[in-house]
Amino acid sequence: MKVLFVDGTIIGNKTGAVLDTVETYVKESGSAIEVERMNFADYEHQFVDGRPSAQYNADMQRLIKKFEEADGYIIATPIFQGSIPGVLKNAFDMLHPHAMRYKPVSIVANGGTYQHHLVVENQLKPILDYFRCLVTPNYVYTHAGHFDQDNRIIDEDVHNRLRELVRVFEKYTEMSKGLANDMLDEK
Repeated sequence: MKVLFVDGTIIGNKTGAVLDTVETYVKESGSAIEVERMNFADYEHQFVDGRPSAQYNADMQRLIKKFEEADGYIIATPIFQGSIPGVLKNAFDMLHPHAMRYKPVSIVANGGTYQHHLVVENQLKPILDYFRCLVTPNYVYTHAGHFDQDNRIIDEDVHNRLRELVRVFEKYTEMSKGLANDMLDEK
């Protein structure tokens, strides 16, 4: 199963550090998950304006293809000004409504204060629900105090929650296989 690890920002290092930690726990679990990393900072983004996807640059077309080909997602996002980054929302706007359907998704987010965790509930989860993703219930939110000066996670509770996130995500990947097969049988 190919899982796309999405670093949904073009600046900063904390979301990438959280994804690195999740990837370590995926590898330690011994699961059959094949991780592919997508760092938005490596793409030349264009604003979505309603034109056909073939009219966007090669990076935007590659971004769409990676989302469509993935079997599941770990989405990492910072919270800026009480919202997800525009570049992440723009990427979602590029996708066909069926691109992520019935695929498992786990969320990791980070922000400057504890209160920003509500952005996951109020903005990101509704977007993923629109795509009919299988969103795991145990997202992990971190804030600046959970990291050292080198952006390593130093909070043991965060490590425990990330390990749990991986365990739950693996169960969701198993469940999604059955759903995908059921959907094919109905067609």
